[in-house]
Amino acid sequence: MTARFTPAEAKPFALHPDRLFPADPVTRAIARRLYSAVADLPIVSPHGHTDAAWFAEDRPFPDPARLFIVPDHYVHRMLYSQGIAPETVGVPRLDGGPVEQDPRAIWRLFASNFFLFRGTPSWLWLNHAFTTVFGVEEQPSADNADRLYDIIAEALARPEFRPRALFERFNIEALATTESPLDDLRHHRAIRDSGWKGRVVTAFRPDPVVDPDFPNFSANLAELGRITGCDVASWRGYLAALADRRAYFKTMGATSTDHGHPSARTADLPASEAEALFDRVKGGQAAPADAELFRAQMLTEMARLSLADGLVMQIHPGSRRDHNPWIFKTFGKDKGCDIPGPTDYVSALKPLLDRFGNARDLTIILFTLDETAYSRELAPLAGCYPALKLGPAWWFFDSPEGMKRYREAVTETAGFYNTVGFNDDTRAFLSIPARHDVARRCDCAFLARLVAEHRLEEDEAFEVAQDLAYRLVKAAYKL
Repeated sequence: MTARFTPAEAKPFALHPDRLFPADPVTRAIARRLYSAVADLPIVSPHGHTDAAWFAEDRPFPDPARLFIVPDHYVHRMLYSQGIAPETVGVPRLDGGPVEQDPRAIWRLFASNFFLFRGTPSWLWLNHAFTTVFGVEEQPSADNADRLYDIIAEALARPEFRPRALFERFNIEALATTESPLDDLRHHRAIRDSGWKGRVVTAFRPDPVVDPDFPNFSANLAELGRITGCDVASWRGYLAALADRRAYFKTMGATSTDHGHPSARTADLPASEAEALFDRVKGGQAAPADAELFRAQMLTEMARLSLADGLVMQIHPGSRRDHNPWIFKTFGKDKGCDIPGPTDYVSALKPLLDRFGNARDLTIILFTLDETAYSRELAPLAGCYPALKLGPAWWFFDSPEGMKRYREAVTETAGFYNTVGFNDDTRAFLSIPARHDVARRCDCAFLARLVAEHRLEEDEAFEVAQDLAYRLVKAAYKL
């Protein structure tokens, strides 16, 4: 099924140099000056979901459809909202059923409906990649779909468009992927052993072995025990196994952990109660209340381990995962149907903060999909506890308006230096420079307004702009 509306014909297109800057000419001029100081700074991408195999194997990307469309849930989420079935853009079905295999047909369908992305951050990211990476000078449409496909496909066949060459072209100083504790990290080992100078590190995402609701949780625990040699049937052995995997991840460059829990709830149970709770959940049949309490306890345990081994802790709560049951049943996880939900932080984090919030050698970076929490809870918390920092506008709010609201909501209470710059959190490799460019422009626009209103001196704004674009993220993530 195609969209209900007919787009305009293909037209010449170029990114405007003043995009995302204020309309007021005085403030815009300040934003331009600030941006000139940060536009070409190296990219530090401390958290994301790109595939380490791309950089280990350095093979050409297969085709435009499998680069831009099939793996990008932002793209097929929008298309599906207009009735365009995921099968028609090549998204694999769990049952192995038929899906479109012709990449040119997938691209044609995408190009014919590219107008659907107007006004969205995907429009900015995709157009940035098309124009700056491939030199495309038209927006995709039904009229030019084959021509643009050929331009991109021909480029992808050249050595300068392989993953490592693009990594260097994008001026990426460091990039972190995200892996399960059960991953053997063979691709990271291959990168390290190859002699290539690009810095690609892993991040420790323990959800498969700390969330009793995760698919195959009991089997995952058994595998954790097998690869570590620890007795994961016992609470003490289970914690030792997690510490062992964290240490292994550090040997592959990890500087952070990541926790994607449904809520920010934490707990600090006595050892005997924690052990009894583990005994109830380890079989994979935990009651909902026990599963939530166990996740809560494990956030506190992970903070304890971070204080010991120095890994920065990221908490990404509040996503109601796989909200559309048909999409989940048919296509599986991470297919664009996760929905934000309201999230409590003040009460939820208190057990963890009572124990570790004043630790100056611990860094916990908080994210949210509940924007109402920024000024009410998160900024005051980060402005109080030395261990806490605020992550940037995330996921649904990784957008110009979301970034603007973020700065307006948190700066008065948390300032700039209790935030950690920007991370792109992307699976789409070619969107990385686009996303960082959007963040730098939005931050410069915010700072320019402060300068124009005489709330900040321009020399101070230049320093803050460089901190937000580069220095804060390196310091926060120990990169």
